[in-house]
Amino acid sequence: MPDLQSGRTIDAALCGELRDQLRGTGPLVQCITNSVVTNITANILLAVGAAPAMVDIVGEAGPFAGVANGLLCNTGTPLPEHRDAMREAAAAAGEAGTPWVLDPVAIGALPHRTKLAFDLVALRPTAIRGNPSEILALAGGTGGRGVDSTDAPEAALDAARGLAERSGAVVAVSGATDLITDGRRVVRVTGGDPMLTRVIGTGCSLGALVAAFLGSGSEEVTPLEAVTAAHALMSVAGEQAAGVGPGSFAVALLDALDAIDGTALAECARVTEN
Repeated sequence: MPDLQSGRTIDAALCGELRDQLRGTGPLVQCITNSVVTNITANILLAVGAAPAMVDIVGEAGPFAGVANGLLCNTGTPLPEHRDAMREAAAAAGEAGTPWVLDPVAIGALPHRTKLAFDLVALRPTAIRGNPSEILALAGGTGGRGVDSTDAPEAALDAARGLAERSGAVVAVSGATDLITDGRRVVRVTGGDPMLTRVIGTGCSLGALVAAFLGSGSEEVTPLEAVTAAHALMSVAGEQAAGVGPGSFAVALLDALDAIDGTALAECARVTEN
């Protein structure tokens, strides 16, 4: 199915083009993320050719969001200072036209982060990325247990579509098969490796990777295309890094993200739209 905005089909070949475009542009990505994953998030952005900036305090977060190419707001460790910084940065990003990503980590069961996530949705993120339970909770259902999902991606598809329609964001549901929707169209990215769930920070770093792809595109690149390319790259990198233990996997994942160029991504990614 062609993209009605750009006239292009979203497939592995397009993901490869966008991967090379990211490396060529080197987007500056502001990350207001959780303290558990800061290091791996920065390293993953560097590996793909982006520039990370962990500018996360009130008074700086907003001005920086106005000049960054992309912004990530991750609710994993929502300290009061970070909650205010996210609201400030998201508002500034909206005013400046900076694309930004909401990663609503562990919402649903925990009240402070859940309220924060709903506040941020009202500020119109470009993309929302989460596991099935997080997306269901943000769409008005019940949450899972912490950062783990108790639901399958397909179970969250209708919720993701509805959330996309109401928020205007592209919504990505992570799982064995990633589901990405703008409310009208659905793209599936198949692949990855179970080891991605055994290394802290791979999911949160995917949110930063989404921000990098959103921030590296030309006006002709739609958010749905950019979000799909980010998931395709992480999926293929996970497959190529597999076969080792979790400690070695974390290093191998960085190596794979660095090594995969557009040609390799186009050859290896499994992307379908229906």
